[in-house]
Amino acid sequence: MINSDKTFVLNIASLERAIYSGPAHRVSVLSVNGELGILPRHSPLLASLLPGEVRIMQPDGTEEFVYVSGGHIEVLPHMVTILADTALRGEDVDEAAALEAKKRAERTIRTSPLYTDRDQAQLELIKALAQLKALEHTRRGKKRGI
Repeated sequence: MINSDKTFVLNIASLERAIYSGPAHRVSVLSVNGELGILPRHSPLLASLLPGEVRIMQPDGTEEFVYVSGGHIEVLPHMVTILADTALRGEDVDEAAALEAKKRAERTIRTSPLYTDRDQAQLELIKALAQLKALEHTRRGKKRGI
């Protein structure tokens, strides 16, 4: 069990709704400058996020996984806010849609003669893979009884 005085308030919101709001012991995100690991009393920080997985270590030691399509993170010593264009809890990821998006993106990367199409497909592939990763980690955690 993690000591409750070693937490901060974490808020994750998308354009559509609030995804997560509560205490956290640690959060890890992928920023444009690399992976960030945030602990309580972290120095203030603003950063842009890449599409990827947000890993939340909760005070009881369990982990939760959230997919974000990019966005921004604001870190204060006792509060962290993530604002994302799109955010989904791992269990809310539509696996069939993510797999289809992955296939479409891979096909476009292989076949399109246009760099702009291939660049856009690369971004879509990154998003689909991040969604599938969040879903996989959520399922793995549930199998272990976390």
